[in-house]
Amino acid sequence: MKKINENLTDQELFVLKDKGTERPFTGKFDSFFENGSYHCKNCSAKLFESDTKFDAGCGWPSFFQAIDGAIKYEDDHSIAGRPRVEIICANCDAHLGHVFEDGPKETTGLRYCVNSVSLDFEAEKNN
Repeated sequence: MKKINENLTDQELFVLKDKGTERPFTGKFDSFFENGSYHCKNCSAKLFESDTKFDAGCGWPSFFQAIDGAIKYEDDHSIAGRPRVEIICANCDAHLGHVFEDGPKETTGLRYCVNSVSLDFEAEKNN
């Protein structure tokens, strides 16, 4: 990561810096569906809007689209025989999760599978 937020917990560092994964169905944003936006836990860059979030049933927050330019993609061959595409914050290089091509067909067909601990949420402001 370009610069590490000094306020991160050990679990957040394990995911964001060491490319770890939180256990499925344990993250606070897995079944969370409030209106607002999701931001990188390390640098606060805006990553996803709540209207792109869906319940994939996989145990991690899932989105079918990221904010334009917010995500970088890297090939991940860390699991033998299972190539994946890692998603990384374009602003600070923090590990977020992976993107798969099994998302809703009526949208992008993508599933951005994100660790809850890599995210912060900002509620939509009512005027």
